[in-house]
Amino acid sequence: MGNAIILSLKISIISTITVLILSLIVLKLLWKNNSIMRDFIETILSLPLVLPPSVIGYILLIVLSKNSTLGKLLYNNFNLQIIFTTSAGIIAAVIVSFPLMYQSIKSSIISIDKSCIEAARTMGASELQIFFYIMIPMCWPGLISGIILAFCRCIGEFGATLMVMGNIPGKTQTIPLAIYFAVESGNTDYANILVFIVILLSFSLNLILNLYLKKKLS
Repeated sequence: MGNAIILSLKISIISTITVLILSLIVLKLLWKNNSIMRDFIETILSLPLVLPPSVIGYILLIVLSKNSTLGKLLYNNFNLQIIFTTSAGIIAAVIVSFPLMYQSIKSSIISIDKSCIEAARTMGASELQIFFYIMIPMCWPGLISGIILAFCRCIGEFGATLMVMGNIPGKTQTIPLAIYFAVESGNTDYANILVFIVILLSFSLNLILNLYLKKKLS
């Protein structure tokens, strides 16, 4: 049980940090672009919200397997095999949680008073300074929401993770995988404990988020 919990927390923390950084980078690159290309890119980035996790896992399995171009490159040159490792689980978690983080931060940025941005431009601030010193600090509610939602999504990821990481107890078995295979084997007591832990963790994080947003809006 301990290994599954530790691995899930490890994957979730690393994935959430990665998604936060990627979301800020993508937002910085796209936020001033109002062309159809931005809509196209954002639609692609949002696909994990509507695609079944098993489909995402299958695509990753094809892209990262040793028989793929990328897989061969990594294996032949760096002796790296991604599939059925923790790295595969992190990649899957990043992809499925990215839209939640991105949309949360984007919604907060859109709601920023444009006069503040224009005032900063008038005073000579660069676009990079405006983004990191004005826009990001002013969208803390979106950042916090995105972090918590992405973390909870990573903790609960099952379909894509199972496809690319497998289920090796003590090595690649996360909490959702442990629950599924515990139920399959009839070990409901073990499954019940893990379910309780996930519910408690998710409830606590969402309660913190709601209290934080309530305080910010009051």
